[in-house]
Amino acid sequence: MESGKDIELSFVIPVYNEEENIPQLYKEMAEVCPRLEKKWEIIFIDDGSKDGSFSVLKEIQKRDERVKIIRLRKNFGQTAALSAGFDHAKGEIVITLDGDLQNDPKDFPLLIEKIEEGYDIVSGWRKKRKDRFLTRRLPSGIANWLISWITKVKLHDYGCTLKAFRKEVIKNIRLYGEMHRFIPALASNMGVLITEVEVNHRQRLYGKSKYSLLRFIKVILDLLTVKFLLGYSTRPLQIFGLLGLASGGAGLILGAYLSYQRLTLKMGLSNRPLLLLAILLMVIGIQFITLGLLAEIMVRAYHESSAKKIYFIREIIDSNSREI
Repeated sequence: MESGKDIELSFVIPVYNEEENIPQLYKEMAEVCPRLEKKWEIIFIDDGSKDGSFSVLKEIQKRDERVKIIRLRKNFGQTAALSAGFDHAKGEIVITLDGDLQNDPKDFPLLIEKIEEGYDIVSGWRKKRKDRFLTRRLPSGIANWLISWITKVKLHDYGCTLKAFRKEVIKNIRLYGEMHRFIPALASNMGVLITEVEVNHRQRLYGKSKYSLLRFIKVILDLLTVKFLLGYSTRPLQIFGLLGLASGGAGLILGAYLSYQRLTLKMGLSNRPLLLLAILLMVIGIQFITLGLLAEIMVRAYHESSAKKIYFIREIIDSNSREI
């Protein structure tokens, strides 16, 4: 088995109930990878599968020492599975893909070529998707437009798992929630070069899709988090303070106006809703500023604390180690 320093390519593949797809996927990769003329490894992450996926993976690993299996203790989700794969990848280039056979291994050379041209992240673009329009392509198109507009990192297909990363980029990104699809946007703060290439997309032949409209809603909510992280993660007081000053300022202006009416024009204020609104706006302003200060303290505590994993491993199976 090659040492970690010898590995040039790491393929990270999250798997959840894909026992029928895994053998064909491995067969296709075993045909394509040797032609890449690089030393490679395949890391399958069994994300708490309830079918026979783990048994199928073990049989493959027995025949090929370049295959590593990371078995998680339960289904933590695709982001956590990818994070586990990234943590254990040894290659200078890390390529991710789904385990459902919809991504085509024949597209690997396209991704690697762009990395070797100098790009740090290469994202696949499923221009001709083989999914249903109303439940998959339409929500995905809306999400892609929103993500590109809000993050200013314009890609056609954030949801495509087929991507290539330089090792130094992917090792410095912390993932949680449904953040795996936002990696290009999150990495943009590092000053990386990002591009995308058209890739083949195939229909699912076996198993069931894990996508639902609920996941689309989660993506939109995570997008708010990404926007905050990109703009204000290290300076939260600037956004909360701005809101606080706006609210408090409006309250002070209304208060001054009402004071003028009371003191100069001798108008009563006991039945004036504007008085309650002015007080409310000033209180909200104070709360926003206080929240910003607390967020500043929390951000500094977070950046100084040790990183916490978002997954727990049951075991790792490769030719060199086994962890329980």
